[in-house]
Amino acid sequence: MPVRPRLRRVSKGTASRWPAGTSAAELAKPLGGPLSANTDYHDCKRLLDDAGVRDARLHAARHTAATVLMLLGVPDRVIDQIMGWEPGTSARMRARYLHVPDAMLKDVARKLAEAIRGPQDNGLVDKNQDNER
Repeated sequence: MPVRPRLRRVSKGTASRWPAGTSAAELAKPLGGPLSANTDYHDCKRLLDDAGVRDARLHAARHTAATVLMLLGVPDRVIDQIMGWEPGTSARMRARYLHVPDAMLKDVARKLAEAIRGPQDNGLVDKNQDNER
């Protein structure tokens, strides 16, 4: 997660109370101390359970968020900022985090075919995708 300007300001005032080696990039407790990774893990698991969501790694949510942003048509530069990816590394990070669904690839292939050959209604059905148009 990127460090937001407000968090930077708050962390500067409390960093002297943090254990050695603690990064300002970490989120802080209400009184400014660093969060425990163990507590964060258990809080996340509890939230998933309370929400009735299948158990998953917290980091998987970043992959899901990046993929959903892409599916919503959010421009790459905006995705990069939301995800906190630095310029120069963002293309590599998008390649790692974004998961392009097969249905999306098939839709692009269909659109390209229509652009080249014109609309085709050949009645073929693809059992692996929603064939409703």
